[in-house]
Amino acid sequence: GNQNGEAGWGYGKSAEVPDAISKAAKAANRRRVKFTLRNNTIPHQVLGRFGASKILLIPASPGTGIKAGASVRAVVEAAGIKDILTKSMGSTCAMNLVKATFDALSQLRSREEVARLRGVSL
Repeated sequence: GNQNGEAGWGYGKSAEVPDAISKAAKAANRRRVKFTLRNNTIPHQVLGRFGASKILLIPASPGTGIKAGASVRAVVEAAGIKDILTKSMGSTCAMNLVKATFDALSQLRSREEVARLRGVSL
């Protein structure tokens, strides 16, 4: 992630660790997702799903910090989110939680974007 509302995930396998890291980095660049931030948190509550894993992302007030498990924490830190509450439900498979987190982040919309999609003015 670039610490400013953009992140990606990747997974690479190889006989040597450096090769696996480079494969994962290339895959992460192909799967970059941009999303909306508001004051170091997310604009609204959202539920992401992948397989049997679900993740609930809840905006938090300034100073709360990141309340998340290891895999979700890595994603939201890379994306630049500083204050967030999370709840994982269902399967706790780390890879599936990462994919569910990206599903949730891709659902985020700003007020302006929702107003434009609905055809109303703020």
